[in-house]
Amino acid sequence: MMDDFKKRFKILYEKIKKVKHIEIYLAVGLAVIIAIIYFISLKPASSNSQVTEDDNLSINISSSQEYVANLENKLESVLAKVKGTGEVSVIVTLEKGFEYVYATEEEVRTTSDGTTVTTTNVVMVDGEPILIEEIYPVIGGIVVVAQGADNVSVKMNMISIIQTITNIESSKINIFEGS
Repeated sequence: MMDDFKKRFKILYEKIKKVKHIEIYLAVGLAVIIAIIYFISLKPASSNSQVTEDDNLSINISSSQEYVANLENKLESVLAKVKGTGEVSVIVTLEKGFEYVYATEEEVRTTSDGTTVTTTNVVMVDGEPILIEEIYPVIGGIVVVAQGADNVSVKMNMISIIQTITNIESSKINIFEGS
């Protein structure tokens, strides 16, 4: 078993020795690993939200929760004023949370063997990344439970209000009669 391992290791070592400019590949690989660690460690201050779960980056739960709670409260307040409704409860779900797009700069270098290496870095000012764009969460769906929702006219008015406020399709809105 040990001899088999030594033979395989020796074959692998011989193959690696045959690769031209292995040190360049190792340096590029190391640079990529360092860049990945650097970008993962870039987290905005706690007052900022972070990128979405879909991108496998950390998410500032409280900001997404605050956004949802604020939207739910506003919808409840407005929908309760619709003629024919009574008490209203709203639940909002998100497909994905906040996303941030940061300013980046690319550095293109040509190595001695003619290989072009491109490095992308986030632009920092005073230790903070420069934010170019903040993308609000994508709403997955809205559920409303309201008194008076059995009336088709009231229900249609509520759907219209929700679509106007949130800009989502009516198929993502569910309205039910409350007790």
